[in-house]
Amino acid sequence: MDKMSTLEYINQMFPTEASLSGVEPLMQKIQSEIRRVDAGILAAVRQQSNSGTKAKEDLAAATHAVEELTYKIREIKTKAEQSEMMVQEICRDIKKLDFAKKHITTTITALHRLTMLVSAVEQLQIMASKRQYKEAAAQLEAVNQLCSHFEAYRDIPKITELREKFKSIKQILKSHVFSDFSSLGTGKESEETNLLQHLSDACLVVDALEPSVKEELVNNFCSRELTSYEQIFEGAELAKLDKTERRYAWIKRRMRTNEEIWKIFPTSWLVPYRLCIQFCKKTRKQLEGILDNMKEKPDVATLLMALQRTLEFEDELAEKFGGGTQSREIGNEIEEIGRQNNSQSASDIRKKYEKKLAAHQGSENEEKDGNKDLSAPGAGFNFHGIISSCFEPHLIVYIELEEKTLMENLEKLVQEETWDVEEGSQNNVLSSSMQLFLIIKRSLKRCSALTKSQTLYNLFKVFQRVLKAYATKLFGRLPKGGTGIVAAATGMDGQIKTSDRDERVICYIVNSAEYCHKTSGELAESTSGAAGYSKFVSREMSKAEALLKVILSPVDSVADTYRALLPEGTPMEFQRILELKGLKKSDQQSILDDFNKGSPAISQPSSAAPVGQSMAPAPPASTVPAISNPASAGFIASREDVLTRAAALGRGAATTGFKRFLALTEAAKDRKDGPFRKLFNA
Repeated sequence: MDKMSTLEYINQMFPTEASLSGVEPLMQKIQSEIRRVDAGILAAVRQQSNSGTKAKEDLAAATHAVEELTYKIREIKTKAEQSEMMVQEICRDIKKLDFAKKHITTTITALHRLTMLVSAVEQLQIMASKRQYKEAAAQLEAVNQLCSHFEAYRDIPKITELREKFKSIKQILKSHVFSDFSSLGTGKESEETNLLQHLSDACLVVDALEPSVKEELVNNFCSRELTSYEQIFEGAELAKLDKTERRYAWIKRRMRTNEEIWKIFPTSWLVPYRLCIQFCKKTRKQLEGILDNMKEKPDVATLLMALQRTLEFEDELAEKFGGGTQSREIGNEIEEIGRQNNSQSASDIRKKYEKKLAAHQGSENEEKDGNKDLSAPGAGFNFHGIISSCFEPHLIVYIELEEKTLMENLEKLVQEETWDVEEGSQNNVLSSSMQLFLIIKRSLKRCSALTKSQTLYNLFKVFQRVLKAYATKLFGRLPKGGTGIVAAATGMDGQIKTSDRDERVICYIVNSAEYCHKTSGELAESTSGAAGYSKFVSREMSKAEALLKVILSPVDSVADTYRALLPEGTPMEFQRILELKGLKKSDQQSILDDFNKGSPAISQPSSAAPVGQSMAPAPPASTVPAISNPASAGFIASREDVLTRAAALGRGAATTGFKRFLALTEAAKDRKDGPFRKLFNA
């Protein structure tokens, strides 16, 4: 006990006098306990004394063992060094022999390759002299590979001699090829039946030579092809603006006539593409000279007709070489600008509507082939504007004609204005204001078909002047004199009485002014959107949206959703989607078997329940029709049901476009399993 009182202990043991008779036995017991404790303490002290001695002995033994181990380690290290020296002494001669063998092997290999190089160069020289281009092309590749092995021996005289000889042979081949190609287009290809095959083999040699040789050959060929073009259209007879269409007819006829002949060139050379680029540059230069050297302003009809034909030609080139086309349906109205006072023949009208029909069909085909890749190698060059931009500084005459036409139409509309509105009309504006904006829209449509540069801005200034002139006409029609609104508008003092008709005219003029103000803003915001780009983005985003809907669809309807949203998809793509869903191989195989059979019956895998729960929350039963087990009920999901169920997966955050795609993406990110999750953890 921590707090023990002796007095209390004695009183507790002997509470009465009668109990004192037990004192003696208690004292004996306590003495016996004391002796027992003393004996235990003595034994513990003796044991501790013996343990200390033994610990010292053990420590001394361990120290001695460490010293012995250290000595043995030193001895082993010394013997290892001695053994290494002995091995080096033994292997010294072997190393010399090994190095000698290595050098001899390298020398033999180099001499063998040198022999091959000498022989290959000699054979190449013979082939070059005989103009055996097909064999020479293969030999060039072999010599180039052999020469690469001797890059480290460039300073050796024999190697230098061979390299110089090889260089001279390549120069000879180049001169022979250029000489043979000079006969292309001279009519010899029809006389010599094997000439085209011979030149086709020569192209193989050019590909084996330096890239600069190919560039030089193609440029020389294009320049030679366009030499006659420059000579023909630089003459006084054809160097005119009204002959512009004949320029494009010349190059199209040239390409059509020589299409089979030009097949001798490898497709990767893009010879027709490069030829058209050079043609466009030369044509632009000649047209700039014609326009700059005109003593008088060009005729508007001739100028616009040349510009329209140029735009159409640029569209044809862009379509042919993968740059896409711009809608030119509105370009047909250009022809009407300079011929407003001339009657059109039946053939002109027929051609006009044939072009409109062709443009309409072309736009439909473009929609159908929207997924087709029209890009071609090297198609980064933009043909739009390569020639037509030279007309830009000279379109001021077109703007002057547009302004004149708009002003004349304005005068005519004001003169024919009844200053009244037909009964039952909803907008209560003057007919002249609506007719004027129809004319302005047509003018803007025509100009945007020509250019969207400085000329369009100049036309905007014209619209300002026309609208100001119209405002002046409306202002002049207001009743003069009076006070209040009319007096403030006219600046006249005095007071006059206005008739009911005058009050209606004032209201019509105010309504027309508001209509003009509103329509002007809408017109400015409209010819700004990139319709083609918006259409492309919508089409591509719809693909991604459909793919995400398939991935997020429940396993029991994934095949039906895939067929409904991606009808052109392949089984391989469907398997990839199943992998993205995180399904096991065994589960994938059963679904793929049903998909290949065209059966909508898909069993629910045992592991699919948690996956489906983690993908997306279940839509309300009122919005998504329940799809029962097809195997038990024989139910076949319709396309509408599948689409409704798939659409429900993306419902909530947004309904259309890019927002809906983001909503589906966020749902995919919430998945905690499957490889698709890794796409968002990168």
